Amino acid sequence: MTSHPPTGAPRRPRRTAAAERLRGDRGTVAVELAIGVPMLVLVVLIAAASFVMARANLDVNAAASAAARAASLARSADAARSDATEAAEANLDGACASLAIDVDTGGFRRGGTVRVTVSCTVTARGLTGIGLPGSTTFTATATSPIDVYRHIAVGSAGGAPSQEDHRHA
Repeated sequence: MTSHPPTGAPRRPRRTAAAERLRGDRGTVAVELAIGVPMLVLVVLIAAASFVMARANLDVNAAASAAARAASLARSADAARSDATEAAEANLDGACASLAIDVDTGGFRRGGTVRVTVSCTVTARGLTGIGLPGSTTFTATATSPIDVYRHIAVGSAGGAPSQEDHRHA
């Protein structure tokens, strides 16, 4: 025998098995958001940090190239070292916590090359803008040829040009 509710009482719908299972899922969206949002923020921060680090690496490579080019245009080995240092410092203008510039003028002659190595240490604060500990060093090397028909001073003191220099000048 089935019992029927009194005629004036509101009738509750019967719960199905699926509705009974879902009843225990209350609050799952809040839990998913509590886990998902921080993960999404972390992924965005990692992507931003990767972008900033790649840009810093490109800046160091550009500074090394500019320094090597400036050194190859100089008239003496001493001027090449000075010009390369100025060019690298101007390109990185305060971006590095420490900056090391090595100018190799061993091949400073007509048809030779000048090699410049730039090492820039960037702090995590400089990369992210917030006070995180740590630092990263980016290093780049660039080589630039010295023009065969360019007049250069021979010797480290920028002395008088040789006979060969007078013939090609």
